Amino acid sequence: MKKFGSFQVLYVFLGFLIMIPAYDAVLTVEVHALNSFKQSIFEDPFLVLSNWNSFDSDPCNWFGVTCTGNQVTKLNISGSSIKGFIAEELFQLSSLQELILHGNKLLGPIPRSIGSLKFLKVLDLGNNSLTGPIPSEIGKLVSIETINLGSNGLEGRLPFELSNLQRLQDLRLDRNKLLGLIPGANANASSVIKQGFCRLPTLKFGDFSYNFLVGIIPKCLSYLPRTSFRGNCLPYKDIKQRTSEQCGVVAPVNAHRTGAATLLPAGNKSKNRAHNSKPVWVPVVEVMTGLMVVALVVIGTLMIMLRCKTKPSVLNLFNSSKSYKNHMAVHIDSNMLKGVTRYTRQELEVACEDFSNIIGSSSDSLVYKGNLKGGPEIAVISLCIKEEHWTGYLELYYQKEVADLARLNHVNTGRLLGYCIDNTPFTRMLVFEYTSNGTLYEHLHYEEGCNLSWSRRMKIIIGIAKGLKYLHTEIEPPFTISELNSSAVYLTDDFSPKLVDFESWKTIVSRSENNSRSISHEGAICVLPNSWEERHLDIQGNIYSFGVLLLEIVSGRPSFCKDKGCLVDWAKDYVVKQEEMVSIVDPALKYFNGEDLKVICDVVSMCIHLRPRDQVSMKDMCAMLETKINATSSAEMKASSLAWAELMLSP
Repeated sequence: MKKFGSFQVLYVFLGFLIMIPAYDAVLTVEVHALNSFKQSIFEDPFLVLSNWNSFDSDPCNWFGVTCTGNQVTKLNISGSSIKGFIAEELFQLSSLQELILHGNKLLGPIPRSIGSLKFLKVLDLGNNSLTGPIPSEIGKLVSIETINLGSNGLEGRLPFELSNLQRLQDLRLDRNKLLGLIPGANANASSVIKQGFCRLPTLKFGDFSYNFLVGIIPKCLSYLPRTSFRGNCLPYKDIKQRTSEQCGVVAPVNAHRTGAATLLPAGNKSKNRAHNSKPVWVPVVEVMTGLMVVALVVIGTLMIMLRCKTKPSVLNLFNSSKSYKNHMAVHIDSNMLKGVTRYTRQELEVACEDFSNIIGSSSDSLVYKGNLKGGPEIAVISLCIKEEHWTGYLELYYQKEVADLARLNHVNTGRLLGYCIDNTPFTRMLVFEYTSNGTLYEHLHYEEGCNLSWSRRMKIIIGIAKGLKYLHTEIEPPFTISELNSSAVYLTDDFSPKLVDFESWKTIVSRSENNSRSISHEGAICVLPNSWEERHLDIQGNIYSFGVLLLEIVSGRPSFCKDKGCLVDWAKDYVVKQEEMVSIVDPALKYFNGEDLKVICDVVSMCIHLRPRDQVSMKDMCAMLETKINATSSAEMKASSLAWAELMLSP
């Protein structure tokens, strides 16, 4: 028996030795996959991939990598500004359950090999710069529950294979360039067999807004908010859609059917025979009519060209010369920019200490701090775009943005002091009045809210509401903030808020990408197309964002956190139950006013449950906040000795 026992021990030991190479082989595949991804990234400003060591056989301690047992099950590198491509090898991580690369600068297409991730539950590639079609192989992700591909540049049709994802609960495809029908739009309502997205039994949320989708909304998706379909080319008057000029770039839905344009209905055959047997005089009349039409077109063209030469405010975007420098001759619309100060690059370079004093950056711009000689402190936003990518359309829209920002004049909005246009070197800048106390985001999350007592937070909320009321209802045309969040709220020394639209550069670039293809490049274009005449207004989006911002201010939690999820999802049950409202209050606060909190929760409910039929405006909500909330520090000191102490200790 002893010999038999020794034999068993030896057998187990040999088996263990055999398993070691297999274990290393698994790790080698995963290390190779992750390092291939790292090699495809050519910009890593925050060095988040610096500890990814190709000589390390165990990647489980690398930044953003999570393992279960010996296998990589989660890769989360969100909001890190990494720039590059998604390597095909990344999808060799066969046990991956979550792939979160949200909020970076990833380029190129989504690799087709993504379909190999059979255990993937969460795919978040939103807010990048991905292009190309959504690969049909995405329909092979049999375990997927959440897909976010929003805010990219994805093109083509929605793949029908998405309807194979039987566990899908959350699908976000907003703000892309997707075309065609929504799968299931052609489904027969009386048919027992479900088609397209009607085959998705678990889909709870979908966002298809701001694409170029056509046709109708499938009846099986009628439970989704109507705002999930806005900004498309759908035939609905109750949902804000794109203009006909913008929708003109979309190919006809049936254009891919071979010969569809040449087939004639049977009823037209007799008409064709009649056409073939025309009297002799009919062609003569047709020829004469055609000559008259041509003559009118020629006369009209000459008149337009004459007007272009004589009217000073009309811009010629394209010159007959092929010289790039001629093409880039700067055209200043003196009427549009009348009264707006134009600074030279040299002036701003001196003010901003040779552009060395950088106080902020994004994928589209750099922000410098400076001091004008004998003037105020300034914040200068410089567009990050290469000269060869600048077009006449961008020049027009840039000047229109300057004029639009310059007309804002309110104590709770940022003040535009001027602009800079220079081609040597290429420069496009906006000059704002500097607010010295940083952003609301910094005070809430970097300093853990220690400087923001309850009364200060109420003062900030009322100031933001006043600023939005001014933008939405007190100027014509109205104005909306491109991305309303705590980073768009700047604070003065006395903690008064100012709304600053620093994200307007993104609007300029996206407008150029979305519209340039729909406008002829032949000859001189003398007027701004209709689709460019008005700044994109999203008042309901601002109101929803205002509700989220109130939650962020009161709770001290960011609007989205990878550990705690979406702020609205967490708070939506608390704000409607008076006995549980206290749960959303920031633990850093020593004191809060219960009556104020109830008002805030009522306003939040109005904002986040907004529907197109609701007649809720910032004017109503601002009045509600001003009349029911006492934001003075005296009220706070009377209410609590702790509050008084907190105010005395705060800077």
